[in-house]
Amino acid sequence: MSKSYSPGLKILGNTHLTRLRQLPLKGEVHLNVGDEVQFDTIVASTKIPGNVQMLNIANQLNVEPESVPECMLVELDEPISKGQLLAESKGLFGLFKSQVKSPIEGTLANVSNITGQAILSEPPIPIEVNAYTSGKVKEVIPEEGVTIETNCVLIQGILGLGGENSGEIVSLVQSPSETTSADMINESHIGKILICGAYISLETFKKAQSLKVAGIVIGGFGYNDLSKILGYSLGVAITGSENLGTSIMITEGFGNISIAKRTFDLLTQHIGHFGSINGSTQIRAGVIRPEILIPLEKSETSSVEFNEDDLIISEGSPVRVVRDPYFGEVGKVVALPPELTKMESETMVRVAEVKFPNGEVKIIPRANLEMILSDK
Repeated sequence: MSKSYSPGLKILGNTHLTRLRQLPLKGEVHLNVGDEVQFDTIVASTKIPGNVQMLNIANQLNVEPESVPECMLVELDEPISKGQLLAESKGLFGLFKSQVKSPIEGTLANVSNITGQAILSEPPIPIEVNAYTSGKVKEVIPEEGVTIETNCVLIQGILGLGGENSGEIVSLVQSPSETTSADMINESHIGKILICGAYISLETFKKAQSLKVAGIVIGGFGYNDLSKILGYSLGVAITGSENLGTSIMITEGFGNISIAKRTFDLLTQHIGHFGSINGSTQIRAGVIRPEILIPLEKSETSSVEFNEDDLIISEGSPVRVVRDPYFGEVGKVVALPPELTKMESETMVRVAEVKFPNGEVKIIPRANLEMILSDK
């Protein structure tokens, strides 16, 4: 039987998952192996150096650079407050003294008798990393972070915006083909993850954002609207660093597209449960998918394990088309012809025969397919 490997999209009702929670630079880890965590548990913290400012003391005091150190009124690494007197010239007969005051709060980092400049450092910026999801600490990486393991529902999308958020799962629609309008979102949805059906407008997203909704799950969204949110054309899909406040996970594609039934059913089965959403996306090497994690109780059925071989497309595999003209459509592979096939572009490629729900069978380049990895 012919087979094809493709990056997969995971839609799993119960899976065992690990997530690395790591600091951007060395710091302090606060937990031990075996510790139980909740989504907001701080697992590690550090401080990054604050911004620095240069002050030309020699120019401001009208003295030679080599005279600057003796004019300084504070010591190196000494805390200073905004407006504090930093340096003072001797003046003429003790009169007509020039002074330099600190423009910031921080510390005096350095004074040069060659350039006559002083370097002021703002207070260090605290960085904290939380657990993101409830679970147990599996591994501790000294001074860097931890690995969290959990049993959860895992639903991945094809594109997202915004970073990590958490909240209660709430559905605003009764079917995956419905759309959500701005008047359906209100203050009761603050801090919630909203299932919004097939589509929302830019106006609806902005209302959700203004109300500090934690996250939005939709089948489709306007490409131009994404660019308006970002302030630039999306181009290569590498997202997640946007400071939006509200994360978006698009499950199907651009435009008005119903959420896949399996995805919608899994989400609605867990309405009222607490989940975590991450809009980070990277399409190229080292694929990162936007996702929703919904932790499960220990008493629930055992999880299903998957490996890389499960991402191999073969006859009978459920797949999604990721390029036009059938972008976003879901079907089942009925054949994988081994020979190369000439496409309209005159290129010779390996293809798959995909049967769609309406019964039509289409010839699709294998590169235009992604596996839908599901435990059902």
